Amino acid sequence: MNKDEESGEHTRPRSGTGETDPDGAERKRSDEPGGGILMGRPFGVPVYVAPSWFLVAALITWVFGGQLDRVLPELGGARYLVSLFFAVAFYASVLVHELAHTVVALRYKLPVRRIQLQFFGGVSEIEKESETPGREFVLAFVGPLLSLVLAGIFYLGLYAVEPGTVPGVLVAGLMVSNLIVAVFNLLPGLPLDGGRMLRAVVWKITGRPMSGTIAAAWVGRALAVAVLIGLPLLTHTGALGNPTEDIGGMDTVTDALLAAILAAIIWTGAGNSLRMARLREHLPELSARTLTRRAVPVQSDTPLSEALRRANEAGARALVVVDGHGDPTALVRETAIVGVPEHRRPWVAVSGLAQELTDGMKVPAELAGEALLDRLRAAPATEYLVVEDSGEIYGVLSTADVERAFVKAMARPSS
Repeated sequence: MNKDEESGEHTRPRSGTGETDPDGAERKRSDEPGGGILMGRPFGVPVYVAPSWFLVAALITWVFGGQLDRVLPELGGARYLVSLFFAVAFYASVLVHELAHTVVALRYKLPVRRIQLQFFGGVSEIEKESETPGREFVLAFVGPLLSLVLAGIFYLGLYAVEPGTVPGVLVAGLMVSNLIVAVFNLLPGLPLDGGRMLRAVVWKITGRPMSGTIAAAWVGRALAVAVLIGLPLLTHTGALGNPTEDIGGMDTVTDALLAAILAAIIWTGAGNSLRMARLREHLPELSARTLTRRAVPVQSDTPLSEALRRANEAGARALVVVDGHGDPTALVRETAIVGVPEHRRPWVAVSGLAQELTDGMKVPAELAGEALLDRLRAAPATEYLVVEDSGEIYGVLSTADVERAFVKAMARPSS
């Protein structure tokens, strides 16, 4: 799977079942809450192993070890070492799946924040949206394609090993597991790769990415219901290779729990895809010019009470500190103003409540949508000075106003 969404975050799941949000430049591990253990940086992209991977590795080791005991009973306790090797090799295959998405994303100049290996596969967090449905389709398809290629390689490897031996069992297991990963991810519903491919097809036909997302997300929800009902049923009837009479109560509970977890992940991922698509549709409405508060310029030694009086007369809601030439030097913080009791305001100069301007706090008035959000993320602050192309002061942009507009955009129905 791969992630691209953003929040924000653009998210796109690939070889597992989760979904991903980009949100800016690549961060160090200390800035990646829940990122896990950094394993390396292939192609410059950090690869993390989430703590949940160790849980699934233990589960695979236990389950595969039980199967080895039936096939190779002479291994004894060593079967669990073989099973652990299989778990690591399987997730190495998942990493190849994710790297396929990453390489194509980088080829299309789409920044990749990170790859994370976790409980149900892996996630490539791609920070930008594909520009065309064709690129979207290719970006989604390369992951399952690489998994199919790996399955084919392991199939050919069966001719080089002896059946019924440890290498034979491992190669066969890796062939089957990669085939399952490929087929599962090709299912045509978000957040799976097949859902991304369906989205691209509908996008191409309708000309609207939102239409593709809606179609693929609802198919994804239908898939979630099918997994919840169908997986335990297929197992119980022996369609997956387990005769009905061999299935105990614990096996039935385990199958039902696994189906519920998979269904929940797919359903949630489909819903997140819809929310992120709706956000993207309304992002252009987030404009620095329309969200900016009118501001009045004041000298640094101006008493706060006098500055607020001038602002009220001008119908302004922000204060900009300027020097003797009228050039802006600082912004008076709204939270600082609120913290000064009214009876003290005549004795407090605005300079004591101001934050010095940096280049990152100056925002062009024409910025909007993702470009505006990227600019604010690059230089976090509570207020920004909005300027015209000529350098003239247009006003002050508050992050609180941007956040409120962002929430409204998320809640607004799609056109």
